Amino acid sequence: MEIASAPDEMDLLRKLREGDVSAFEQLYGQYKIKLTGNLLRMLKSPELVEDVLQDLFLGLWENRARIDPERSIRPYLFQSAANKAKNIFRRAGYEQKFRDYLLPQWSEYYSHVEELLVLEENKHLLDSLLNQLSPQQRTVYSLCKLEEKSYKEVAAELHISETTVNTHIRNANLLLKKLTQEDPRFLSYFFGFFVMLSLR
Repeated sequence: MEIASAPDEMDLLRKLREGDVSAFEQLYGQYKIKLTGNLLRMLKSPELVEDVLQDLFLGLWENRARIDPERSIRPYLFQSAANKAKNIFRRAGYEQKFRDYLLPQWSEYYSHVEELLVLEENKHLLDSLLNQLSPQQRTVYSLCKLEEKSYKEVAAELHISETTVNTHIRNANLLLKKLTQEDPRFLSYFFGFFVMLSLR
């Protein structure tokens, strides 16, 4: 469903379409704070946020002739900002400068990585990671995380102590965290997801 422009914004959009710099500056001032807040939640980096905002509004200015004044510009701005942030997350898997910005946030996000890994559509990703664990770690992790058995149940089934189960899970998580952080395939996939997570 298209969102209609408010009368004041409609007038600004008409002027912007005609190349009015003052109208452009007013729209920028109107949306900058809210866009900045959203982008900071996603990117955690003021420098990256500033880059996205500049790119976003430069694109708006360059494509001003295509603006429909009857439609609110808000959905376009927020969706475009989210898409640009998502592209940065994807590039983080492969480009060092983006990894340097975003990897410090990996510990904060890792609990969500585990939630994603156990989804059916990510089975191929999880299998490739589990194959790098020791046989016992893989068995314990699968029983606890995939079959959702308690530590007590797993300990009884494997004839080991609950402390040993806990140790296997802790060591498996440390290794999985390290592997997902180092492999561009996982970074590009998971960072892309975190944009959508930040928008909830």
